[in-house]
Amino acid sequence: MSPSRFFRSLLLFCCCGSLASLSQADEREDFTHYAFANYLGSGLYRTANQNTTVINVPISFTLSEDEHSSLSLRTPISLGFFNFKWRDLPEGDFPSSVGTATFTPGIEYRTRTAANHELQSYVDLGYGNNFSSGTDVAIMSAGVSSLLDVDYKQARPVWVNRLFFAGYSSFDGGVSETYSAIQSGIDIGTNVYWRWDWLGVEVEPRLFAAGYWYFDKLRFVMPLGEDVLVSHSLEVGVTLAFSKPILWEWMGIDRIGLSYRAGDGVQAWRLIFEFPI
Repeated sequence: MSPSRFFRSLLLFCCCGSLASLSQADEREDFTHYAFANYLGSGLYRTANQNTTVINVPISFTLSEDEHSSLSLRTPISLGFFNFKWRDLPEGDFPSSVGTATFTPGIEYRTRTAANHELQSYVDLGYGNNFSSGTDVAIMSAGVSSLLDVDYKQARPVWVNRLFFAGYSSFDGGVSETYSAIQSGIDIGTNVYWRWDWLGVEVEPRLFAAGYWYFDKLRFVMPLGEDVLVSHSLEVGVTLAFSKPILWEWMGIDRIGLSYRAGDGVQAWRLIFEFPI
């Protein structure tokens, strides 16, 4: 995870989303779309013509740092909005109330094992609430990641592999679910640069592709028909990489981009404000 994208995400929340498969009127509540929002990524997720808009805000603060390692406090927040659709945007309509909120604080440790390799690990313990139904869940997650800088001409690819687990349990003990996944992808540069003087940064377009494989199939509750079980997804996209974070240090943005993710009947457009994989 990266420094906070809070205010920038608020300004652009209409293009962001998280797991979405439940309408407010559905009798079968789907906890997945907000309990796992922080781990499945921002984007406009769509299943059987249903969607929910969510602001995913990956805030973090550095606790200690040296030449080879760092320790950070992560405090990501996700806010969900019901009854909001893309076609509302041209008319200037915005969500009138928050439908869900998730807060999953945790600790992240990063260490350089070699000049071209970084190892990351984290543990989170958090809380999520659906304001429309009054239900809430406890959330737990842990994971480890490997980031390898590949020496290939001027493209400077980064090969990323992640293994993580997440789970939730409702406070009344009636519902619980877990999933674990492996993610692998590559982020590669174009070696094309230009300068944005008004931001004081150089910009490089970068392409990426990633695959996600879930060891436990992830369930999406469907308003009509059978639930969807997701076992894998693939994602491709493009980002603009800045030579240094813009805005304030604690909320600086080092990437802006767009991607498309699909698999097992779930489709997502993601607006990206950080390293994409």
